[in-house]
Amino acid sequence: MLFSGATLILQKWIRQSHRWLGILLTVTILANFASMAFGPTPPVIVYAPLIPLALLVFSGLYMFFLPYMGKPLYPSKE
Repeated sequence: MLFSGATLILQKWIRQSHRWLGILLTVTILANFASMAFGPTPPVIVYAPLIPLALLVFSGLYMFFLPYMGKPLYPSKE
């Protein structure tokens, strides 16, 4: 299956955003632990890692299934 230029740009953008979301998730988790060291943590900081985590799940699942999309289940015997 040949990918068009727009599809390749979209795939590159998804991979790059997946990397940046991983960095953002790490920073929010570190901020969460740092905040816990100083007493009760506000709910905004406690639940902040959930947003990048959810986005990472979707982009990760997309990249996981990408090699299987567009391939026939049973290859032709030609």
